[in-house]
Amino acid sequence: MKTLICNLPKFVSIQKKTVSAQMASFSSSSTLPRKEISVKVKWGEIRGQQWGPDDGHPVVCLHGWADNCGTFKNLIPLLPQGCRYLALDMAGHGLSSHRPAGDFYTFPGYVADVRRVTESLQLNKFTIMGHSMGANIAGMFCSLYPEKVDGLVFLDAYGFLPTKLKEIPDMMRKGIDEIIQFENKAEVKSRVYTYEKAVERLQTANPTLSKESTEILLERGLAQVEGGFAFTRDIRVNFRNIARTPLELSLEMLSRIQAPVLVVMADKGLKVIFPEIASNYSSLLTHHEERDVNTVTWVSGDHHVHLDHPEVVAPVVSDFLLKKVLAK
Repeated sequence: MKTLICNLPKFVSIQKKTVSAQMASFSSSSTLPRKEISVKVKWGEIRGQQWGPDDGHPVVCLHGWADNCGTFKNLIPLLPQGCRYLALDMAGHGLSSHRPAGDFYTFPGYVADVRRVTESLQLNKFTIMGHSMGANIAGMFCSLYPEKVDGLVFLDAYGFLPTKLKEIPDMMRKGIDEIIQFENKAEVKSRVYTYEKAVERLQTANPTLSKESTEILLERGLAQVEGGFAFTRDIRVNFRNIARTPLELSLEMLSRIQAPVLVVMADKGLKVIFPEIASNYSSLLTHHEERDVNTVTWVSGDHHVHLDHPEVVAPVVSDFLLKKVLAK
C-alpha cells in the first residue's frame, strides 16, 4: 500500500509523457474545483457534485447501493484534472429526491434517470464510471445507448448482476409484496439517531468501511431533524429489485457495448460478498477478457477500496482514461 502511495506522482508523470501534447492538461491534482449540481425531474431533482472545468470531457460517476456521490470524494482528485466529473446521487439516495409513492427502484429506472440527467446537461458523448450498483446501471445504459458512451469503468463489478432464471419469479413476487405491505402501513417514521449511532449503524452494515469513509458518506447520507439525525435515503431502496436479468440476457447486453471497458476488481470485494453466483461472474469476466479493447485488473482491497484506499485504484483508472478515452 505504501509503495503505491509513494509512486502515484511518478505514475502520473509517466502517463503525461505517453500521450500527445494536448493531453498535458489532464494531470492529476487535488485542487479540482467542485460545485453542487441539480437536475430537475418530474418528481423533484437529482442532485450531485461536479469536479473539474465545465468544458472538460464529461465522466458520469454512479455510486453503489445505499451510498451516494460522496463515494468518489477521495478518488476523483487523483484522476486526470482536465475532465468534468459529474458524480450523481441516484434517486432515493443522498440529497436526490425519492421516487413518488407507488414507484419501484430498479436498474432500468436508474438507467432512465441517467438519460434524463445527461440530456438535461446536453452531454452527447461521455464516459461512465460506476461502483457496484452504479456499474450495473452503467453497463445497462451503455448496452442500450452504446453511441453515447466512449468509455466504461466498473469498480468492483462486472456491469451486470445476473440472477438464476428459476429464481426470478419468486424474487419478483417478494419484491411486489414488500412494496405493497409497506404502502399498507398507516405511517412510516424515519428513525432518529445521534451522529455517533448513525456512524455505528453504517459501519455495522459495511464493516470494511473506514471511519473516515463512513463520515464522508454521511455528509450527504444524513439530515438533521428534531432530536438528532435521520438517514436521507429512501427506505424503499432496501426492497428487492423486481427487474432481474438472467445470465443469458446479461451476456447479450454486454455484447452490445461498443466502448472500451476497464474492470477493476477487489480481491476481497464482490466475489466475497456474493460467492454463491461466482460461476455467473466467471462468464462475465471471460466476456470482458475476450475483448481486445477491455482491461481487467485485480487490486488488493475490499468492496469500497476506491473510497478507503483511492491511491490503489487511481493509477489504473487514470491510465485507462488517458490512453483509451482522452487520447482519442
